[in-house]
Amino acid sequence: MQNILLVVDTPSYLVVQLQEKLENTSYNVITVNADTDAIHEIKEELCAILIYADEDLISKTYALTYLKDKAVEDELPVFVFGYSEEISAVEDYISKGLIQDHFTRPINVREAVSAIDSYLKKYGNQNKKKVLVVDDSGAMLRNVKGWLEDKYHVILANSGAMAIKYLALNRPDLVLLDYVMPVVDGKQVLEMIRTETDFYDIPVIFLTGRDDQESVMKVMELKVQGYLLKTMPPEQIVKTIDDFFEKQKGLKQM
Repeated sequence: MQNILLVVDTPSYLVVQLQEKLENTSYNVITVNADTDAIHEIKEELCAILIYADEDLISKTYALTYLKDKAVEDELPVFVFGYSEEISAVEDYISKGLIQDHFTRPINVREAVSAIDSYLKKYGNQNKKKVLVVDDSGAMLRNVKGWLEDKYHVILANSGAMAIKYLALNRPDLVLLDYVMPVVDGKQVLEMIRTETDFYDIPVIFLTGRDDQESVMKVMELKVQGYLLKTMPPEQIVKTIDDFFEKQKGLKQM
């Protein structure tokens, strides 16, 4: 079941209807106030952000800016509900390019939920394979995301600890794991994955900057699905991941 974040400061009958209709359409609705701390505490993977705009919410410009950054970082579509002037106020902080649709009051809840559901089924990340990329280099994370995001739903973690937090709540289809990281290195993350019954079988491919025979042997002794050198051409890295999923697909069909 996919998670939708519903941001609302003043609960109303319409909000209750909206939540119930979304849940009846097989979404899990996580409702929070327009508060940066409350939003930051949401650890579940989201498929969309819904903003129910009113006078109280649009006055919290810091929260709207935070939501904009979250939408950009996590590649989440935004949907806005409210009167015309309230929707315009939201658009001052969240660009129209990020807002996939808006619903002006009075709102037909059934039509609104149908439109959201149709969009997510057509354009959402739910049909893409999830690839968790773990690396302490921000530049490497951005590069890998740029190479893969057209084909895959890419989730980024800049430390082993962040990867473990993500895995506690979500199950990716593949983990691209940096071998050398401070504090919690790739080997420790892999050991954690292999000892947890809920995700011991998640495929892992190591990312490494070392191509000497001894380093490669150490990586492969850990019984991972493979390794990728960070110095490989991007198209070769993408092809390796494509080939991996094609092989997985073939095994399932046997």
